[in-house]
Amino acid sequence: MCRVDEVRHAVLAKNQSLADELRDELRGRGVTLVNMLSSPGSGKTALLEALLTMAVADGVPVAAVTADLATENDAVRLARSGAPVRQVRTGGLCHLEVPQLRGHVDGWLPHGVRLLFVENVGNLVCPSSYDLGEKIRITLMSVTEGEDKPSKYPDAFGLANLVVLTKTDLADAVGFDRDAFLRNVERVNPGVPVLETSARTGSGVRALWHVVGRTPDQEAAHQPVMAALRPPDGGHRHAAAHHH
Repeated sequence: MCRVDEVRHAVLAKNQSLADELRDELRGRGVTLVNMLSSPGSGKTALLEALLTMAVADGVPVAAVTADLATENDAVRLARSGAPVRQVRTGGLCHLEVPQLRGHVDGWLPHGVRLLFVENVGNLVCPSSYDLGEKIRITLMSVTEGEDKPSKYPDAFGLANLVVLTKTDLADAVGFDRDAFLRNVERVNPGVPVLETSARTGSGVRALWHVVGRTPDQEAAHQPVMAALRPPDGGHRHAAAHHH
């Protein structure tokens, strides 16, 4: 193993240990962490704002942490929901890690919060390797990105408890092949639920909130196949190992 791989594995192993500690602490406080991954421009922030707004309206105590390389634009948008929001600026890092998250959660997370949404840095590569202590991981993709993305980014989709398709109101305009997309998702993560949404029209958003909103009371319904393929150091074996 080359030195670069050794360092990467050590970083992942340390992050995994911290993630397990944070997950246990949050469980003890009755908090469920929802890690949201997607590429930039997927509509993740718009959908999260809609979810937070529904949670506040339903009286469910929620909070959100949003991560970007720079600016506080997303935190400003999400705060319109009325939920407590914290911005993490990673300073160039392409993903969020547990120490960064803890630095913002410790001493800030309001008492009684039941759901903590984490909007990860827009990226389908780096964030997929880093457990943040989540109970549910959602990978989102818009119809404008093309139906082949699950095959191109198998870790991002293969480790998801839930896959969400966004901007479905644009599907016809961009010639999105829904059946091909579903086949590609099934290939990398057999049995994972796929929800179709449009934050602009509201389609599917309430259904997504019903799924996520009940998660604190039960385990995530789907356990991704690739989770069983992750070595103890927190890395990943080749995605093809579980293809059928």
